[in-house]
Amino acid sequence: MGGPGWTDFAAKWCADWNARDVERVLAHFHDDAVFTSPLAAQRVPESGGTVRGKAALRAYWTGSVRAVPDLHFTIEGVFGGVDTVTILYRNQAGLRVTETLRFDGDKVREGYAAYEVAV
Repeated sequence: MGGPGWTDFAAKWCADWNARDVERVLAHFHDDAVFTSPLAAQRVPESGGTVRGKAALRAYWTGSVRAVPDLHFTIEGVFGGVDTVTILYRNQAGLRVTETLRFDGDKVREGYAAYEVAV
């Protein structure tokens, strides 16, 4: 991937989330993907913020979609690397969030979410 491929991926990823379709989101990830997020640390405390594997991601994200009935993302920027893409978006609460996704082939192997903090 790379170049225009990153923006195409980000648009599809965002559309899948906005459709609240966890299975479509999961289709972008390897079965043994690892995802780290401060929100995971809150919603799944035993994870320590790191969710491992598609089954655990399914449970975490399904719970998140249920807990946030107005979930919606608006992309504000896409930053492409060699095997990574960082998507800057604003969520339904107006908070800015980044997700950096590292690819192995055409699927995500690792993901890292970060939430804007006041400085």
